[in-house]
Amino acid sequence: MPVDRPELGDFSSLFNFLPIGAYRSSPAGRMLRANQVLVRLNGYQTEAQLLEGVQDIASEWYVDPGRRAVFAQMLERDGFVRGFVSEIWRHGTGERIWISENAHGVRDAEGRLLFYEGTVEDVSERMRAQDALRRNQELLQLITAQVPGMVFVVHLGADGHRSYRFVSEGVRDIYGFGPEALMRDPQLAARYRHPEDVQQLARDLDAIRQGPVDLGGEFRIVHPDGTVKWVYRRSSAVSVDQHGSLRVGVLIDITARRQAEEALRSNEALWKLALDIAGDGVWDWNLATGEEYVSPRILAMYGYEENELQPMASELDARTHPDDVAQMLADRLAHFEGRNPIYRNEHRVRCKDGSWRWVLTRGMVIGRDEDGRPLRMVGTHTDISDLKQAEIERRALEAQLRESQKMEAIGTLAGGVAHDFNNLLAAILGNLALAREDVGQDHLAQESLAEIHRAAIRARQLVQQILAFSRRQAQELQRQALVPLVEEALRLMRSLLPAGVRLHTRLAHQPLPVMADATQMQQVLMNLCTNAWQALEGRAGDITVSLQEVAVDTALAQALDGIVAGAYACLSVADNGPGMVADTRRRIFEPFFTTKASGAGTGLGLSVVHGIVKAHQGAIAVHSAPGDGARFDIYLPLVPADAAAAVADDAVPSPPPPPAPQGRHVVYVDDYEALVFLVARMLRKIGYRVTTFGSGEEALEWLRGTPDRVDLLVTDQNMPGISGVELAREARALRPQQRVAIVSGHVNEQLLADANAAGVADVLGKQDSMDALGEAIRELLSRVD
Repeated sequence: MPVDRPELGDFSSLFNFLPIGAYRSSPAGRMLRANQVLVRLNGYQTEAQLLEGVQDIASEWYVDPGRRAVFAQMLERDGFVRGFVSEIWRHGTGERIWISENAHGVRDAEGRLLFYEGTVEDVSERMRAQDALRRNQELLQLITAQVPGMVFVVHLGADGHRSYRFVSEGVRDIYGFGPEALMRDPQLAARYRHPEDVQQLARDLDAIRQGPVDLGGEFRIVHPDGTVKWVYRRSSAVSVDQHGSLRVGVLIDITARRQAEEALRSNEALWKLALDIAGDGVWDWNLATGEEYVSPRILAMYGYEENELQPMASELDARTHPDDVAQMLADRLAHFEGRNPIYRNEHRVRCKDGSWRWVLTRGMVIGRDEDGRPLRMVGTHTDISDLKQAEIERRALEAQLRESQKMEAIGTLAGGVAHDFNNLLAAILGNLALAREDVGQDHLAQESLAEIHRAAIRARQLVQQILAFSRRQAQELQRQALVPLVEEALRLMRSLLPAGVRLHTRLAHQPLPVMADATQMQQVLMNLCTNAWQALEGRAGDITVSLQEVAVDTALAQALDGIVAGAYACLSVADNGPGMVADTRRRIFEPFFTTKASGAGTGLGLSVVHGIVKAHQGAIAVHSAPGDGARFDIYLPLVPADAAAAVADDAVPSPPPPPAPQGRHVVYVDDYEALVFLVARMLRKIGYRVTTFGSGEEALEWLRGTPDRVDLLVTDQNMPGISGVELAREARALRPQQRVAIVSGHVNEQLLADANAAGVADVLGKQDSMDALGEAIRELLSRVD
């Protein structure tokens, strides 16, 4: 049971409100108090179980017991710790997770340390992401280390300035200096360019300035000791904007090949052998007879041994990918006719094992008859499969980035629209409340006014769903019955379903209480139903929504991503559409994965559902097969009976608040004129003295010029000019004891932190009614009395 010690104070009202874990512990390492988030994080159901289970935080909670000593040393030195990241045991289940702690020491009047007080946040996903990023960086280094040359990413500014974003270790083999030297001095490599090849560099830069272009070519570099090397460069544009061009490319030392080419003028056999050893397979084609010599390197590239292929050009042509044949023939003809001095083509070739490899083919006609018809052609094959795969992955990442930016922009727009709608609805609801009071309870208009009130409340709920989509509303888990939430969402869903789609429901008779964010759970159901009717692809069909209580045993719990066994509410959405194949089922929750046509879906709907369900400590299962439709089962842990009873007790109406003290002075600031008028009328009716302003600047000017006492300054957060937080900061600079409250339509962690730093007493969400705002102001002023 929680320790009952007066010096510890009442812990529950603050700690149980927090959306992250919170605790108090003794300096000796014993847990004294913990809120419900921390209890669940440790795999327990109640605070008492946690306090009884963890006797010594150092040895029973931290994976590394020494972390507790470091934690205590930092507290003793600084008086607080922030962002203290450690690996701990999820004590109730034995799992290892990563957490971040913020804490401070609490001392008595004589300076004796009483206990530690702090918060705990699960950062396992972040740590895994950091580890994955590190592994990816290491993998990139390993991959580029296998490339026989230098891999680079460079940004060329519109003014010609270049800066390298990445340089592989292969630069040492070519230039003799390391990646850090080139990234520090981007012009270093250009100073090595052979004087006779400098003009080529200038032409390449001019081509880049004209727009996106692929560059390839050979040039020489001269080392300080006079050594000359030949290098081959290939680079492509990744992105181009007004600031310049971002390019990725490779630089390969081809000195050995060039030297071999010079030597092969007198010895053709040696020429072929040297190129083969250098890594490029060699071919020699007799166009008159169709015979073709291919080097062992080419045969090995495609998985063949010597003599397994006939020495004919048709052998490899027949293994060329059908989609690449037309371009290959066109490039050959352009070279045969003299339009291109060198034959160059990229195509795929089927290997012996059935796989496909990308090759870069380069060649030149070295013999023609008297009429100019080509007789003999020689060239090389270079395996570029890895480069092609890298290009494919780059394009995929760019597409995901564009989609992510689009969704972020939509979310920002939605959040802005929701803010304006909040103001409009506040004015509607406030004037509605005053109108109902003005006409009296027995007036015939009361019934119509009540219907308007219900519609306005529903509109506000829709605004909250928009805020949830734009991610401007923090998750708020509350104990509540799941059945009414589902019924409310289904009422809206029925009006959205296309013609021919029938909706069937099978809902439990019990309320099924769960810990849930109402808006997010309705979003889950809306997304699943939308996915179901889209799966019908315009045909008539049935969607069935069912909700029932189920018992999840150990075996099923393990199958459902290892959730805790027990009593669950199971929400199911099923359709009789075409169903899914196994590969689609495996990827269905991946962000941006979609089976719809381009532009017909974002691929985010089911990934959002998955994220919300996991955040609710639940699980999701998919049942589908081709031709059998699909069913999504959502499992949410039921609230225990004693907790459900507590919810019912909380629902008992509280007694009416005492009347407002007469003469208290309230200053209200909002840029929405209708809301200013409404709030002023409501507060004066209650009995307050009210001064209103339409901007923060007007309010500050008045505060500077009047000695009037202000008991409470209430301001909207989002206003043109200075914001609510900025107004609070300026007002408290003028009047250090001034009490300030901020009202916002989307309260989030950043706003709370900024408000706290500005000395704001309270941050209020936009109220559903003027009565609620009046009660909130009354409660704030009562704290001053």
